[in-house]
This record gives sequence, structure tokens and C-alpha cells, in this order.
Amino acid sequence: MLPVAEVAALPRAAVPPVAVPAEANAASAPRATFLAAYRWMLLARLLEEKLASLYRAGKIQGGVYLGTGQEALSAALGVNLRRGQDIFAPLIRDMAGRLAFGEPVIDATRTYLGSSLGPMRGRDANIHRGRPREGYLAMISHLGAMVSVVNGALFARRLRGTLGDSVGAACIGDGGTSTGAFHEGVNQAAVERLPLVVVVANNQYAYSTPTSRQFGCADLLDRAAGYGCEGHGVDGTDLLACLDTVGRAVARARAGHGPQMVVATLLRLTGHGAHDDAAYMDPALRAAPVGRDCLKVAAEQAIAARWATPAELEQWRAEAVAEVERAVAQTQREPLPDAKQETWCALSTRELGGG
Repeated sequence: MLPVAEVAALPRAAVPPVAVPAEANAASAPRATFLAAYRWMLLARLLEEKLASLYRAGKIQGGVYLGTGQEALSAALGVNLRRGQDIFAPLIRDMAGRLAFGEPVIDATRTYLGSSLGPMRGRDANIHRGRPREGYLAMISHLGAMVSVVNGALFARRLRGTLGDSVGAACIGDGGTSTGAFHEGVNQAAVERLPLVVVVANNQYAYSTPTSRQFGCADLLDRAAGYGCEGHGVDGTDLLACLDTVGRAVARARAGHGPQMVVATLLRLTGHGAHDDAAYMDPALRAAPVGRDCLKVAAEQAIAARWATPAELEQWRAEAVAEVERAVAQTQREPLPDAKQETWCALSTRELGGG
């Protein structure tokens, strides 16, 4: 993986060709898995575009944080985890992974629009949603904190004798790797040999701070060895590569090889949130290979491999648009929380039917 400075310096002509899966190597990303991941990516992109539109229209309070450009990495993680067995702690740009792990679209729209029928009952806006009883953790704001939360969940299962071959996955950005919480969490996982997979999206900016002002090592992957983790680098714009690399890391953790760190090089193609125009972003990054749109790359890969036709891709897009519109329409008809009627106790103390 090239250092960020070299990545940014590459001209557009140096963009690597779309990888076409050879049949002999297709076992690393079978057709069904690849297409499932692609469809989660597509659904996530269209859902977030709708949410951003609702935010601009004043229908959503708080913020909307988009995963545009990071869907391949996120979906690759989601499809490699086992719902009901593994533990997943997504970050703010992991809509694709959330959906692939089993989150219904209606959970996302209900949370963003504040429905009292949502998993968080309209209490905690936007990205702080989950179903902990199902291994889907609600995000803490945020940075490196979720690494320790996943560690705790894994260690608790170990003490109870229920860990089995479960893994825990925690997503983080490049900026979050500079926090004390990240250091303490990864160090603990390495010492305890926990089956943790830390997925780092090196998207070139911690909000508006470029990576050149965040860390002095040549590559964030260098940190894995220092902590005693196995490290895996990947081009985060390439779905085939993400499925292979993330799948290998999850399998290694599941097989008892201790914590794994995946570092994906990519670019956040939007601002930090829907409120941010990203005027600080270096235009050279958008023109470099790191600035490729992973969704377009995946579509090209599917067509080149004859795994899907352009007509099928358009049909899937239409189906995803319809699913998003149905969820939004239903959510907008639902009641908001009533402060006079709500019992403000912890949700974990109530009977929530799997919430």
C-alpha cells in the first residue's frame, strides 16, 4: 500500500484498471457474496442520499454522516460477520455494513427521523442506534471507544464459556487511531488474544485534519505489529479486494490467531457530514486512485466478470429506491416520543422484544 503522499501524487492516468475476478480465483469472493455486498453498498448509498435530502429540507435534526466512498470496506465486513453470533460495532460511515449485518432500513429511518417506534425509541439521534442483544452495538461518540466495548463483550463471553468461535469487529477512522482509547483497547486485545477485528478506514481526513498532521509513521498498518496484531492492508475502493482481505482477517480471528487489524486506503468523497462542504479537501486526492468511487468500481467489476448485466444493476437500483421510499413514508406517519408519556428509564430495563 502506497504512502498517502505518493497516492495523492499519482495522476489520474495511473488509476489501476478494474480488477476482473478470474474463475480460478473466484473462491475468495464468490459471485453470490460479491453481488450481495454490491447490493448492500447500493442500498446504503441511496438511503444516505435520501437522508441527506431530508436533512437539507429540515426534516432531520442533528447531523447526517455519509459513507460515500467507504461502502466497499463496510459491506465487506458486514457480509463476513454472522448475525446472532458475532459482535459488530459500526462507526458513523458504516451504513453498508449495518445493512449487511442485518439492520432493517426502517431502523435507520426511524432513528434519523425520531420515531418512537425505532430501536432507540426516538431518544438518541441518528447514528447511535443498535440492538445489543443481537450483537449489534449502539455507537458511542466515538473515536476509539468502541474497541474497548467490543473487547468487554468478547471477554464477558469468554468468562461465561460462551465465546465459541465468535469474533468482534470494531470500525474506526484514521483520526481515531491517534486516541488513547484506541491504544488501550488494541493493546488489551493483543494481551488477551481476543478475536477482535479492528477495521481502519484511512479516508485521508479526521474531519478536516489531513493524515500528514495526524501520525508520523509511513503507514497506519505499521502500528499492527507494534501492538502484536496481524495486519492487513487493502485498497478500500476495490470491493473484490475488500471481500478477500476482510474475509481473511475475520477468518484468522475466528480461528484463534488473535486480534487482526485491517487498514483500508480510500477517500471520504463527501464532507465530514451533510453540513460540511469539504472545501478543505485537496483536489489532487479526488483525482488520484484513492479517490475512485467504490460503488462504480464494483459495478464495473460485476459487468466485466459477467456476474451481472447493466439491466440487472438498474433493476437493483430501482428496487433499492423503492425500499428506501417505503421506509421513509412509513416512518413519517409514525408518532414522535411524547415527553409527558415516556418513562425515562434505561431501555435495557424495559421489555423491548429484542431491542
